[in-house]
Amino acid sequence: MVGRKKKTKICDKVSHEEDRLSQLPEPLISEILCQLSTKDAVRTSVLSTRWRNLWQSVPGLDLDSGTFSTFDAFVSFADRFFYSHKESWIRKLRVNIHNSSHSKSFPIRWIDAVSTHRIQHLDVHFAFGRPEESPSLNIYVCQTLVQLRLRGATLASAEFVSLPCLKIMQLEYNSYPNEATVEKLVSGSPVLEYLTIITYFDGRRRIFQVRSHTVKRIHINECTQVVIDAPLLQCLRATVSIPKNFQFINSAFSGRLDIDISINGTRWESVICDILTNISRVRDLVISRRTWKEIFEYSKSGPVPKEHCGIFQFRNLSHLNARFYISDLETLPTLLESCPKLESLILELVKDRYMIGKKKKEPKVMFSKVPQCLVSSLKFVQWKRLISRYEGEIELVRYFLKNSKILEKFRLDTYYTEKSKCTFLQELLTMPRCSSVCEIHSSLIPKTKYG
Repeated sequence: MVGRKKKTKICDKVSHEEDRLSQLPEPLISEILCQLSTKDAVRTSVLSTRWRNLWQSVPGLDLDSGTFSTFDAFVSFADRFFYSHKESWIRKLRVNIHNSSHSKSFPIRWIDAVSTHRIQHLDVHFAFGRPEESPSLNIYVCQTLVQLRLRGATLASAEFVSLPCLKIMQLEYNSYPNEATVEKLVSGSPVLEYLTIITYFDGRRRIFQVRSHTVKRIHINECTQVVIDAPLLQCLRATVSIPKNFQFINSAFSGRLDIDISINGTRWESVICDILTNISRVRDLVISRRTWKEIFEYSKSGPVPKEHCGIFQFRNLSHLNARFYISDLETLPTLLESCPKLESLILELVKDRYMIGKKKKEPKVMFSKVPQCLVSSLKFVQWKRLISRYEGEIELVRYFLKNSKILEKFRLDTYYTEKSKCTFLQELLTMPRCSSVCEIHSSLIPKTKYG
């Protein structure tokens, strides 16, 4: 019949989509698949006829043993992959062994295979168990490796290390024959920039010497003790234990310090002065509410020792990120008064899990005087309320806007109900601002995230 439009069939639409997928260049498809786990990459074989076998040519393997029916099936699948790539490049290998009883059966030949196939990213994760349950790994010579992450592994003794391209090294809960193994890994990586050493307590006190002329970032936990000689270090993230578990030599570290204290400690007086010395030198500080609380309590316990006189004036600090419970906010004036040159302030109000279901009167934030930083240096403030409500919020925001003379930007990340949101925004926009250039940015967080 003339004029009747032909209906588009569903199969025609599917065919059209297949054609579009088929038009993608193969290197792009391979790059897309390389970003997926191997399980998801295999699933793409149903997308189109062209994609049916493309996953097999991806230069990477990302497998969890728990996704296979048996450990033997897991090993068999990976062996077939390595056999098909025995003459080609393997860029990435990520393996997660879920069951500690299977760790001993991990095929060492896979590590040997990727070491000679231009591997760039290696990530091996063993389920936590006794060290003797993990195979002894030797990944000390590889000319192409850029990123190495080992978790729950047992490392062989290192006689010689050559990792000339390694930039990121993450060592987490591994077993080492001696401290020299880690030290050789670091010294044998001449372009290393990011180093993580997370250890577990095994009853032995080990101190790792970290000597590097290239490392920029270091992350340690409370069970890791390090002596750091890294002149280019920009950031140290540390959970502190008793005695303090990090020391600097040959330089006074002045970069970014991200510091927390272990929940296992009870008497922190012995290390607080040492921590304060480190804080007094840095320009950028991320401090947990537990750490600041201990410092504040220490400051009230008695006079500051002579050798640390004036240490509570953090005169070098220009950037501060601090976390508080509502009950800690009464100490905020003391913290700000200790930072006379502060330029950037991020305050995060977080949930006190010990107070869930309990009612407690909110403390008032009382400023006896305007902190020096608000008068002469503070340019950016971010207020992040990660709890459902805080009654004193409006007054605290008003105080900052009213007294910060050169403030350029005030950012709020908060939650309000639909009913109270408009009222809050109207009041916010009408607040007097001491700085004529101050901009207010507000991001109202949905209740589903933090309510």
